[in-house]
Amino acid sequence: MTPSAYLANYPEPPTDAAVADARRELQAQQEQLLALSEKIASAEDALAQIVVERKRAIRDLRREKLVLEEKVTYTKAYISPIRRLPHELLRHIFLFNFDDHPCCAWVLASVCTLWRRLTLSMPRLWSKIRLVTNQSATADTIRLWLERSGDKVPLDIEIYLRVNGVSNEGSVDPPPPHYVIPHPPGTAMLLPPAHTPIIVPQSPSHHDSWGSPPPPSSRNTPQAQRNAHWGHIAIFYLIEQMHRWQRFVFRFDRQFPSMSALKSIAGDAPILREFEISCAETIYASEWPWIPSSSPVTSMALGKLESLMLHHVPFKWSSPIFKTNLRSLNLRSLPSNHLPLDRIMHIIASNPDLESLTLHFAVALPAILPLVQTSLPRLRELTFGGHYHMSQLADSLVLPSLEILNLDVEARDPIEDTITNLLQRSNNPPITRLSVSYGCTSSSTLYYGPGGVVISWGFLTDLNHLQSLSIGGTPLEPFLSALGMPDEEQTHWACPNLTTVAMKSCHAHSDGIAKLVQLVEARNPESGSATMVNGVIPTRLQHLELYDCATLGQDVIEWLKKRVDEVICTEPSYVRSP
Repeated sequence: MTPSAYLANYPEPPTDAAVADARRELQAQQEQLLALSEKIASAEDALAQIVVERKRAIRDLRREKLVLEEKVTYTKAYISPIRRLPHELLRHIFLFNFDDHPCCAWVLASVCTLWRRLTLSMPRLWSKIRLVTNQSATADTIRLWLERSGDKVPLDIEIYLRVNGVSNEGSVDPPPPHYVIPHPPGTAMLLPPAHTPIIVPQSPSHHDSWGSPPPPSSRNTPQAQRNAHWGHIAIFYLIEQMHRWQRFVFRFDRQFPSMSALKSIAGDAPILREFEISCAETIYASEWPWIPSSSPVTSMALGKLESLMLHHVPFKWSSPIFKTNLRSLNLRSLPSNHLPLDRIMHIIASNPDLESLTLHFAVALPAILPLVQTSLPRLRELTFGGHYHMSQLADSLVLPSLEILNLDVEARDPIEDTITNLLQRSNNPPITRLSVSYGCTSSSTLYYGPGGVVISWGFLTDLNHLQSLSIGGTPLEPFLSALGMPDEEQTHWACPNLTTVAMKSCHAHSDGIAKLVQLVEARNPESGSATMVNGVIPTRLQHLELYDCATLGQDVIEWLKKRVDEVICTEPSYVRSP
């Protein structure tokens, strides 16, 4: 309704009577408006009450639904096929999983009450300790693991200690992917293989235990105090179970405050088969009164020890631990450990059944007593490194079963005579892998610099079984020529079964790249097989590596990749772009 139509019943201009009528009409309209507002408010209140009641009803229904869904889940779990398996069969399944995943007990114990009860009742599932930890983590993880393993089951222990603040350079070998990583205060993160679901308990966010060490102002905090005592607590728990050790491996990145706790590793280990204490860096330590430094008259039960590895920790050459007829021996001495060659040879001769021998001595003194020729009829792998005197040890060994030979001694004299004499003295064993100066091509060695220099590669013609050859720090051209097409003076191919060649820091002249191409062209022709010489056709190269040797160029690299299945090449550092 328009204003003019509504006011048509009123005279213009308004009279006193018209104004009085309009006021009475206005009062009546206001009373009607108030009544309508009250009705609207009442209806809204009623609607709100209905909404509240319906929402309450919906919440009750949803609550009932959740309860029912839980019951459905429990019922489905109860009638599931896995539930009907006999407990004894379920235990066998757990054990099969344990063989492939040593830390599976932590996952199995978190599935359900039944599985947790079964898992905790099986000490064997807790007998393999695989732990990556640091000083910020609690040592109670080790205590709990040991408690759950019972008191009779043999223990297989591997612990990797990452010392706070250590860089990635020079760190120990990365641990396998199936390890438990504890986080303070006491939670643990399990790292199973990639195809296994990962269960990660929530870790505290107030401190990153894998990051930088705390600032100097926090050195007296409880966290810093725990860091200082971690080793003593953890080693105490472990030594209590020393009589159950079957395998014990403890590796750490560098020296840490409670490292002296390792001194207390002493006593009998009647079932111990493998023992390893390794540090990635040289430490500063005096003599430790522990098993590797015990007196030769000390009586200890180590009758089953077969494998021993000691890296950058103190030991004595006369310790009874070196007289247990080992199968595998790996020693990397401290620079402060100055042993004459005859005492190093005494360690070797005390274990005539060795199958693998690795020795690296930064300092080796000349022999005091004459070196006696020693035969190791079962030795298959030999690695010598460090001081140039170490090559004299090889001159006193007879190794008729040798298959793998690695020599990384400091350069002083040509090393080919040592290799040739060793092989001839050993009746030319079937060497399949040879490495010469491949692992120490830096210039940080103590005396003469890296690698044993090779003047002549003629001895390669006698290595007919060789499959892998790695060299470092030697001229490139003579080496490539020796492996290439036989010349008029050669009667057959050198290393006809060679499939892998690796070169590191081998300086090359102008014709080095051409020699490399000629080698690949001779052994891996574009079509067909290589040229037969005296009835022998060499095997095609399958793997080729060059590290800091020569700048090949992209065209040469692409050509090599067409001829060799796998090619890895890095250019010398002095020509790299900044």
